[in-house]
Amino acid sequence: MKTIGLLGGMSWESTLSYYRALNEGVKKQCGGLNSAKIVLNSVNFAELEVLQHQERWDEIADTLTGAARNVASAGADFLLICTNTMHKVAPQIEQRLAIPLLHIADATAQQLQADGIQRVGLLGTAFTMEQSFYKGRLSEQYGIEVLVPDAAGRTDVHRIIYNELCLGQIQVQSRQRYLEVIDHLHQQGAEAIILGCTEIALLIKPQHTDVPLYDTTAIHAQAALECALSSKE
Repeated sequence: MKTIGLLGGMSWESTLSYYRALNEGVKKQCGGLNSAKIVLNSVNFAELEVLQHQERWDEIADTLTGAARNVASAGADFLLICTNTMHKVAPQIEQRLAIPLLHIADATAQQLQADGIQRVGLLGTAFTMEQSFYKGRLSEQYGIEVLVPDAAGRTDVHRIIYNELCLGQIQVQSRQRYLEVIDHLHQQGAEAIILGCTEIALLIKPQHTDVPLYDTTAIHAQAALECALSSKE
């Protein structure tokens, strides 16, 4: 079994979901007392959130590269960044890292392709919904058309992530607002919805909507399991 490297804490609420999914997955596949081999470096999200909203992405890249190198030095065989938004600086981290990086958008796109999804709605932080680092990767490398909410929808989705979900707060009225946004994207032709922030799956579950949901946390963790348990180098 390979050792999984996790760059977490952004927020720790979703990092907890990764840790649980990876260990439950290893237990299911290997049985007995088996658990995942994990190296976790959990950063202080408060410091990085300030830099995000000041658009100081080079400083974020430097901080996360240092954390990622610590994960590699501790024996991880590959790395997961446990957040969608911070994949904005994934190229800078990847080029300075000695171990492979398992990109969350690639894992998600490959699952969408396997399911025949060609047009998808994307929910996430404003950075993820509005900038090209995520949408562009899906469209340019995988030919998937990406729809995002209107301005009001993007504002509400972003606000709920930072002010509620990252703090572990689950509000019924916020779930309803997300479901309205999801329905609107579906009416525009989205065949499915990417929960493109690792906290959103804490709020929106498959039983809440008939529109297919793609939980990036679960998909990323499953890809990591396959890599960790594969005999391939």
